[in-house]
Amino acid sequence: MRWFARTTRNDIWDEPIESPLGDIDAAERIRAICHAASAAASRSDKRESERYERAAKVAMEIAMKISDDLMRDDAVHRIVGLCMTANDTKTAQILYRAIHASWIRETIQRDHPTLSS
Repeated sequence: MRWFARTTRNDIWDEPIESPLGDIDAAERIRAICHAASAAASRSDKRESERYERAAKVAMEIAMKISDDLMRDDAVHRIVGLCMTANDTKTAQILYRAIHASWIRETIQRDHPTLSS
C-alpha cells in the first residue's frame, strides 16, 4: 500500500553538500535556497516557519564560507530579502550591518527602508 504512504518533501537546504563549494556555486545555492524558501517565509504556519528558519540558517552558513567580498555581500542581500519576507527584521538588521558594498546597502535601504534606522 505504498500509494497512501506519505512522502516527506526534501528541501534544497536539507540536501547534503558533498564537496566544498566554490564562491559561484555557493552563491547559486544561496539564490536557490532563498527562492525556494520564500513561500515558507511568507506563511505564519509553525511548520513553514521552521522550514524558513532552517533555510535561512543553511544559507547564512554557506554565505560565511564565500571568500569574495562582493559575492558574499550579494548573497547576504538575498538572505536579507528572505528575512524581510518572513518579517524577521531582527535577523535582517544584523545581516544588513554585515554588508560592506555601499551600492548593495543602498539597494537594501531602497527596498526595505525600515532597516536603515
